[in-house]
Amino acid sequence: MGADRRQVLGGALAFCAATLLPLGGRPARAATDTQAASDTAARHGLSVFGDLKYAPDFTHFDYVVPDAPKDGRIVFSAPSWAYNQNPQTFNSFNTLILKGDAPPRMELCFDTLMVRALDEPDAVYGLVAETVEVSQDGNVYTFVLRPQARFHDESPLTAEDVAFSLVTLKELGHPSIRQVLRELSEVRVEAPHRVALVFSGKQSRKVPLIAAGMPILSKAYYSRYDFAQTTLTPPLSSGPYKVGRHEVGRFVEYERVKNWWAADLPVSRGHYNFDRVRLEFFRDRQVDFEAFKKGVMTFREEFTARTWATEYNFPAVEDGRVVREEIPDGRPAGAQGWFMNLRREKFSDPRVRRALGLVFDFEWTNAVLFFDAYKRTSSFFQNSAMLAQGEPDAAELALLEPWRGKVPDEVFGPAVLPPVSDGSGQDRSMLREADRLLREAGCRRDGARLLLPSGEPLAFEFLSNTTTFERVTLPYIGNLERLGIKANFRVVDPAQYQSRINDYDFDIVSRRYALAPTLGEEIRQMWGSEAASQPGSTNLAGIADPAVDAMIDKIISASTREEMTVAARALDRILRAGYYWVPQWYKAIHTVAMWDVFGHPEAPPTHDFAPELHWWYDRESAERIGMR
Repeated sequence: MGADRRQVLGGALAFCAATLLPLGGRPARAATDTQAASDTAARHGLSVFGDLKYAPDFTHFDYVVPDAPKDGRIVFSAPSWAYNQNPQTFNSFNTLILKGDAPPRMELCFDTLMVRALDEPDAVYGLVAETVEVSQDGNVYTFVLRPQARFHDESPLTAEDVAFSLVTLKELGHPSIRQVLRELSEVRVEAPHRVALVFSGKQSRKVPLIAAGMPILSKAYYSRYDFAQTTLTPPLSSGPYKVGRHEVGRFVEYERVKNWWAADLPVSRGHYNFDRVRLEFFRDRQVDFEAFKKGVMTFREEFTARTWATEYNFPAVEDGRVVREEIPDGRPAGAQGWFMNLRREKFSDPRVRRALGLVFDFEWTNAVLFFDAYKRTSSFFQNSAMLAQGEPDAAELALLEPWRGKVPDEVFGPAVLPPVSDGSGQDRSMLREADRLLREAGCRRDGARLLLPSGEPLAFEFLSNTTTFERVTLPYIGNLERLGIKANFRVVDPAQYQSRINDYDFDIVSRRYALAPTLGEEIRQMWGSEAASQPGSTNLAGIADPAVDAMIDKIISASTREEMTVAARALDRILRAGYYWVPQWYKAIHTVAMWDVFGHPEAPPTHDFAPELHWWYDRESAERIGMR
């Protein structure tokens, strides 16, 4: 997941006759110079609720070192990904469609109208766009582009390319892109370096910012290539990196474009310091770890508590060539858990789903397997102010009351919390309560088997693309068997896993939903009813609830952060009372290890963690430890 890492704004004033390009692609009437002008003042940045940290004359973001050296490389396996990207393999460089498996970090190759400031919740500032003008009704965003913007073949990047990109992405892009752009009604090319995005009026406040962060494609290039197809031909792009050496399924290198046109802009200074960003692909975390120990990889974010606690004792750690850091994570932790596929009848009864949650013993798992490294996830908005706690307050009740009798009564009481076990691994009181709920739902025992009301055995599969979770899942399966439930843990290859996820061909999968501090259209993809039947969405559980949809609408139409937070808490209560998942765990830090060849700013940005963007290679340190 992830998502708003690179978003931008831009422009250079030029007025001339132009074409109107609706999203259907039909040409319309020409615009005059007067019509192209706007009554609103040009802005250097945008934010959802209007607050900007940086003034128009800012020189660089505070969390970078503007004169950091450009040198060396960083080598790692991807800790995060988006769209059709796969951290374990790749077979295509088209990351903007559903088909295929693209390598993570393809976004480094593309420029966007605006780019995010990672020390603000949602603010974006101009990259390709120099300024933006917003109509009084908030439905038209007119970007003035920088005339120096260029693709890597030195062809100019113009308003035609921006319009082509947004039209193409809305019509043919990955489902999550199409969902976000659904309220973009048309794109007007008003001049070679002036383009207007016209929205329907139904969009959330965040949608124009996300649209400004969409990758810009070359219209000329895609007149020769089919955008909708997978390809191993690296696309023509305009960003700070381009695809370099690669071996399908094994590694890919992104090479820094040394004459990148935007290198000296305020939003770029101190960024993109590595000459090469190399991603390695492994299907097993232990093999990945062994490669790091040998120096094949130079950076690693560790996600396995046992490894972090017990296995960083190899010689390079002991002699200081490898260093470890725990870096605070200020982002919402989101929701991590096992998600049940409600498209399958066996999970349709919330009492069955709640019973399955009672069988997992987190306290035993954390103590015995995780060395007490984690806290229990309870909320879909963990580690944020949007987490619901205790009884709903008056503001939350105002949103929830219209749904009384249509949502579980638990929504109006204390926020649902996961059970707390005795830590034995087989808490009998929790197992008895699970058995009671299953019987109440009409299940019955037939010898060693538990039968559903239909007479079919209750059996399901935990689908995974890695063996890492096996040691956590097998004790859970053991407890399920005590109730007569047959479960198994199945590992499939990365491409098959992604295909099955896209088609919802699974019973239960584990997933972490990472969230931004400001919520937007992306939550429709996670929990909205329409996304439940849309292939490739992130609504893995298949949640289709009008009350959930109503709270999502309240969130994305909120006019203040306070209103958004209240609506998010109300949504959190409804989702938690639905028992769509078995909550897992979280930690509010990044546990990272690296060979001592890097420099980085003293304080990381609050709202993202992306060392490949603003760390740098320290040649002196590398020579000292023999890593040249």
